[in-house]
Amino acid sequence: MLCGFKYIDYLCEQLEENMTMKRKTLIIAIAAVLTCGFTMQTSIVRAANNVVAAEEKQAEIQFDTLRINLGTFSVKQGEQKCSFVFTNVGTAPLVINQAFASCGCTVPTYTKDPVKPGEKGQIDVTYNGKGKFPGPFTKVISVRSNAKTEIVRLTIQGNMTE
Repeated sequence: MLCGFKYIDYLCEQLEENMTMKRKTLIIAIAAVLTCGFTMQTSIVRAANNVVAAEEKQAEIQFDTLRINLGTFSVKQGEQKCSFVFTNVGTAPLVINQAFASCGCTVPTYTKDPVKPGEKGQIDVTYNGKGKFPGPFTKVISVRSNAKTEIVRLTIQGNMTE
């Protein structure tokens, strides 16, 4: 019987040691989670600061005009050309990613080089009405860039006679 009590005492000691180890493990785990949480919080704050900094430096496109009237012209006069001048009024370089027209008779061209803050650029537009029906027309050119206003729509209009 004495042997059985010693075994029970042994098991109790083992259980106590196990509990102490579990407590130590639990304390270490809690410390790790708290440290990780602090590190994550710091990372979130840094990421938010980066977003704010990125928002502070933003390109912004400002056109002198959004609409050009080509007036009245004859089909025989051929192509009509005009230019939309813009300024980067933002604080980061402006990049025109794409400029496309509402139909194939209108072709925009633009520089692929970044436009620095304060500098001007332009989008040249060629309208070719040959083979089209005479009369008044309106064509839209969509300009996509990295500016604060991502898409700007420009318009040309005119009246083509026979």
